[in-house]
Amino acid sequence: MLKILDRYIIKTFFGPFFFIFSVLFFIFIVNIIWVQLGQFMGKGLSYWQILKLLFYLGVNVISMVLPLTILLASIMSFGEFGERYELAAMKAAGIPLTRVMTPLLGISTALAIMLFFFSNNIIPDFQKKAKNMLFNIAQTKPAINFTPGQFIDQIPGYMVKFDKIYGENGENIEGVFVHKKANAYENQQSVVAEKGKFVPAVNKNFLKLVLYNGYVFEDAFAGKGDNVRQKQPDQAIKFDTLVSHFDISEIINKAIEKEQITDDYRFQTYNQLNETVSKSKKDNKQFFDNIGSEVLNQTNSVVSYMDKGNKHKVAAKTQIKLDTVKGDKKLEIIYNSYNRLDNLKSTLDSKKNEYSSNVKYFSKVVIYQQRIVAYSVTCIIFFLIGASLGSIIRKGGMGLPVIIAIVIFIVFYVMNVGVENLSWSGKMNPYLAAWLPNLILLPFGVWMTYKALTDSQLFDAEKYKALFKPITKRFTKSKEHQRYQ
Repeated sequence: MLKILDRYIIKTFFGPFFFIFSVLFFIFIVNIIWVQLGQFMGKGLSYWQILKLLFYLGVNVISMVLPLTILLASIMSFGEFGERYELAAMKAAGIPLTRVMTPLLGISTALAIMLFFFSNNIIPDFQKKAKNMLFNIAQTKPAINFTPGQFIDQIPGYMVKFDKIYGENGENIEGVFVHKKANAYENQQSVVAEKGKFVPAVNKNFLKLVLYNGYVFEDAFAGKGDNVRQKQPDQAIKFDTLVSHFDISEIINKAIEKEQITDDYRFQTYNQLNETVSKSKKDNKQFFDNIGSEVLNQTNSVVSYMDKGNKHKVAAKTQIKLDTVKGDKKLEIIYNSYNRLDNLKSTLDSKKNEYSSNVKYFSKVVIYQQRIVAYSVTCIIFFLIGASLGSIIRKGGMGLPVIIAIVIFIVFYVMNVGVENLSWSGKMNPYLAAWLPNLILLPFGVWMTYKALTDSQLFDAEKYKALFKPITKRFTKSKEHQRYQ
């Protein structure tokens, strides 16, 4: 059973905890909205679909928000205990700091375990929903992602191409080509226009396109035999303005959450990622073996060409010496040798890019898998750091504790990104990269806990003034009895 003191400590902790979690979650969501805004604005989405997408994307940030929330809440809670002299009262009553930290350590451990199961079982599913929803939005909504200069066949029954797309929402187009898909026995129609514009249609199931200054090329082939079709004259109609409606109901009515992407490693649990890691290791080993044999064979080919004497039984007597070759033959040998070496260099460069890509993918999978556990451990480490700092600085509220927590989190985040990049480039083991920030912060957390237990004056300004007083004294003149001199 929890004692009154335990209930009071937990209540004090969860007060700022829920507030901080809400604020941080909102901040991370705003960041996601800012990054993803261009992908779903102007796509004809309903408010409910946008909220659902943001929820899917927001669930993923909990793995980063929860450790930071524990850090901030623990600093603020213990800072308030110290500021209100409650820690001093507890120590005077014979209650050590470890006893005060115990219930919140238990809470932090429980939250860390919950984060593990959440990251392992729930986040992958929501990652899958979010990625598929973004993919379907880009593929199926009325404002389709048209790429200038490329043929797009996303509109059912049509092939379109625009040379130029501009405007605030990409509504203006130039160099329009629209071709209606048909077989050899159906009516053929192509539209070419100088420019055009997307206009909102009354019916959301249609895409309205207004074209200016163009031609409609049409051949009436439907229901006609080969002889008639061969004699069918070409028909071209010039227009100043042409309004076209494209039926996209099939696209819009498609389930926006249909899962078309299923092979991403971020959709897998910890145990499933073990299989992905093993498969990646096997594929990489085979790839590296193939690279080695292929490059070695090509190198031997170059060496054999440059040392033609190896073709003969008596190599020493029949080996070609370049100095003894004259004229065009010498230039031919040098030119061919240069080409072979250049081809070998190109092969090595391309294999290097493939090698880097394989290493990066393997590192991504391993780091993602290990961080499912690592971020849970980070919760406990951040609690040790936060509780110790709070009891030392003895300041509550949103001032100094927030600044210190943000600095610690920035250091943690920079370390995460730094070792991640090193691992992607093959300069660091991905397992070490995933755990290195925790391995660095854990001794710091233990040291801070020791300082808190020994009532260290770590943030006492007077202590540091006294420490540097012998140095500063040399640069200041004594003004004692100055008026008597």
